[in-house]
Amino acid sequence: MPSSLPLVSVVIPAYNAAWCVERAIRSVLGQDYPRLEIIVVDDGSTDETPRILEGYENEVRVIRKENGGLSSARNAGIAAARGDYVAFLDADDFWFPQKLSRQMSLMTADPPLGFTSTAAIVVTEEGTPLSVWRCPQEGSCLTTVIFSRLSAVPGSGSGVVVQRRIFDRVGLFDEGLRSVEDVDMWLRLSSVTSYACLDEPLVVVVRHGSGMSRNGKVMREATLAVLHKNRGLLPRQLRGGFWRASCAAALSDAAKWEYRSGEKLRALALLMRGLCLSPLKRGRLLAGLAVAMARGEAL
Repeated sequence: MPSSLPLVSVVIPAYNAAWCVERAIRSVLGQDYPRLEIIVVDDGSTDETPRILEGYENEVRVIRKENGGLSSARNAGIAAARGDYVAFLDADDFWFPQKLSRQMSLMTADPPLGFTSTAAIVVTEEGTPLSVWRCPQEGSCLTTVIFSRLSAVPGSGSGVVVQRRIFDRVGLFDEGLRSVEDVDMWLRLSSVTSYACLDEPLVVVVRHGSGMSRNGKVMREATLAVLHKNRGLLPRQLRGGFWRASCAAALSDAAKWEYRSGEKLRALALLMRGLCLSPLKRGRLLAGLAVAMARGEAL
């Protein structure tokens, strides 16, 4: 094993992941990057996950803890990491063999580079391709892009590699968030260090009905919390109208979800909040949605 290469700690949080965790582990074991350790954090699983992990005791470090959520599991993995770099992989996703070596070539060639990701292929649980998650436009301000899109880092919790020392500056994942905790972390990282993205799909992200990302209400509430929490990370000139427009867009999305769930009054209240925040940039769209909801039209 070439000792000159930096060690990468791969953190895989797993909760009731018996159906998929083995695939994730094998995709890391199949990497062509030679210096890595695998840390699987079993976040209080009640299915067959512990038994499956026993079969990898010689290749994987397993940390077992009470259920505390995704942020808590990732933080436990970071605390146990021995590497100078930390890579994240959700248990239901997996990597192509060149994923780590491509990213580490980029990062070792540019030591100030704090975190990287790659493009990703998004598939259904059955493996049907849905889309390709591409890199943000080169040269764009990542903090601004994340605020406007909330999904600017491809692969997100399964695509990112971070220099471990940077967590000393930005802190760990926010355990008070039950969703979009990855967006919160990428915002904080982008405010203190540089980022690069390889526009080559080297991660497969699986979308399935039981995932947290499908819990719309939790995600919407967390999104608004993250936008408010990190307003100060934006360039000063964008903390006014741009930030309000970003919040209005999030409220608009939340309103559409509430409306489709039958919560029409709640939906209209959210639209009115958005309209008050951004009457010019988002006003026409929000007003149109409000009229459609009042008429009972489908969105």
